[in-house]
Amino acid sequence: MSLNIIVLAKQVPDTRNVGKDAMKEDGTINRAALPAIFNPEDLNALEQALRLKDANPGSTVTVLTMGLPRASEIIREAIYRGADRGVVLTDRALGGADTLATSYSLSQAIRKMDGYDIILGGRQAIDGDTAQVGPQIAEKLGIPQVTYAEEIVDLKDGFVTVKRRLENGVETVKAPLPCLVTVGGSADECRPRNARRVCKYKYAASPTERAAMSEEDQKRADERCPEAIVEWGAAYVDADPEQIGFPGSPTKVKTVVNVVFTAKDARRIDNDDAQIEDLIKELIANHTIG
Repeated sequence: MSLNIIVLAKQVPDTRNVGKDAMKEDGTINRAALPAIFNPEDLNALEQALRLKDANPGSTVTVLTMGLPRASEIIREAIYRGADRGVVLTDRALGGADTLATSYSLSQAIRKMDGYDIILGGRQAIDGDTAQVGPQIAEKLGIPQVTYAEEIVDLKDGFVTVKRRLENGVETVKAPLPCLVTVGGSADECRPRNARRVCKYKYAASPTERAAMSEEDQKRADERCPEAIVEWGAAYVDADPEQIGFPGSPTKVKTVVNVVFTAKDARRIDNDDAQIEDLIKELIANHTIG
């Protein structure tokens, strides 16, 4: 059975290296101050999608992302690993969206696609940590959802079986297709790039990127992967201007306080049990731990 699989992905700032310039005065993230990466749990979701593709010959994996035109970078990463194509939903009107406006915009893009059997995405993005966008998309599309997935156990006869990792244990559930599944970080890591796919798709580019390419590189792109990455705007997906971007975002940042921890001093200890024990006792005594 061939499947139409959609993977929701996001290019996010690397919040593991947050400094004092990470936030703007208006409460939004200063993306220019942080390197952009593939959201980690979206990679977990991509791996589950690729396993479904491997198990069901003829299946296709389409990656959908919303963001700046440079978000096509993560679509290329997904294609290198086994995805077939990608869509960048990009438009100035989409800027400043909260989870409600984001989920609406993405659900409109999904409606523009040629049907789907299952939608997979990361549990949450590291720049927001809300875990709301996936479930909200499912609600807007009117389809079942399974959250906190760790593994797609089976997919047949119109149902998907999913193992979920919860706080106090594991459960296995079954849901009818089409449905949306959000995948957590406890799922298997995504496979590495495939060298042959890198050679074939390294010239895959969005229309914005193609405009800046040399004629020679554009010719290579036309020959190898002419429509691997496409761009859609708000008008193309029939998005209501009042439900996208800032106008469609009821969540507003009121104030922002930057808290940056700096070390007052440093201590180096040897690989000695007595020194480690003394340090632990000291940290407990001053309530740093425990």
